[in-house]
Amino acid sequence: MRIHLKGDAICTLFLAVALCILLYSQLGHISNGEKKLQTSTKPLAAAPRVFHAPNNPRKPSQLQGTARGLRIISSESQARVASQEDQTTTPAAATPSAFDFKHYLRNKDNRKFDLLVNQPRKCKRVPGGPFLLIAIKSLVEEFDRREVVRKTWGKEGLVNGAQVQRVFLLGTPKNRTALPAWESLVRQESQTYRDILLWDFLDTFFNLTLKEIHFLSWADEFCPSTKFIFKGDADVFVNVENLVHFLEKQDPSQDLFVGDIIYNAQPIRTRKSKYYIPETMYGLGTYPAYAGGGGFLLSSSTMRKLSQACGEVELFPIDDVFLGMCLQRINLKPVLHEGFKTFGITKPSAAPNLKTFDPCFYRDLMVVHSLKVAEIWLMWNLLHNSQLSCTQKKQVKKAFQWKTKTKGPTKAYGA
Repeated sequence: MRIHLKGDAICTLFLAVALCILLYSQLGHISNGEKKLQTSTKPLAAAPRVFHAPNNPRKPSQLQGTARGLRIISSESQARVASQEDQTTTPAAATPSAFDFKHYLRNKDNRKFDLLVNQPRKCKRVPGGPFLLIAIKSLVEEFDRREVVRKTWGKEGLVNGAQVQRVFLLGTPKNRTALPAWESLVRQESQTYRDILLWDFLDTFFNLTLKEIHFLSWADEFCPSTKFIFKGDADVFVNVENLVHFLEKQDPSQDLFVGDIIYNAQPIRTRKSKYYIPETMYGLGTYPAYAGGGGFLLSSSTMRKLSQACGEVELFPIDDVFLGMCLQRINLKPVLHEGFKTFGITKPSAAPNLKTFDPCFYRDLMVVHSLKVAEIWLMWNLLHNSQLSCTQKKQVKKAFQWKTKTKGPTKAYGA
């Protein structure tokens, strides 16, 4: 009996020890699982942000001047940098601003990009050079806009006896997957019309400054014989006859810069704005006077001076303001002309029933901004209709007056 009880006790003790070992192992497994879960759910934002400089094999070329500029990298380098950051860094906190200022400042000092499609003989086809060179900012995918400009106000040839030539200013497309054959299409378009200038930088809003300086450099090198230049957007309507009439009274050897001039504009400090500029980039309270980017006129003398000034002024993300800085550099005050409506035609409050899309208004204007393709085509045909009659125009003028531009501080929104 004693032997039997001793055996039962030993068996019970053995089972208790085995049960303890089993429970201990299960607790250890749960503890390790909790540690792994905590590690896997650690906030990504806590990881350090690592920035990578682009691996650009091309050595930046130098333009005239010694001042430092801000660089926007080429399309190939930009895609490579984005790929590296996606693979080696954790996502940064989203910023309300549409512009990556860190990236902009990180990749500064390169303001020279290759010209992929050129028109070196554009201004040599006309003896003595063209009277007016029209330069239009455009995107690769905006073929319809370029086509309507070619067939309406941007026609090459004689206008009131003055020779007019045309070029379109393009960068490489931002979304190449949506335009897989874009390069061959652009080259074919260039061979057909001989009016395409294409540079090797991404065609984005904040790269318009690069388009500005590259065009001025191109005009100084390949079109020094032109008397005057009109530079504008593809969504404007231009009354070229009025431009020529105005310019016939001007001297191309003298400085001239005319447009819809914006005075005392204040930098936008709201991060959500498209035109947001931090104080670290521009600390002054107002911008220098500048022209709305929808369109402006300049003489060949001013073109050469601005081309040189662009190499001496630090690049700025907003191209309209940057050109104002260059005008300030050469001590030239831009001239306001009421015929330039780069913010469109505003309906006067004194005439609520007035239809502003009327050829009788456009007939005396020079530039009207923000028109659709069909509207440009329609307005051109209405203005050139032999049956157009504007006999009621004087009566309408007595009913109201266009509101004059204020000289006080305004917020700097691009045209």
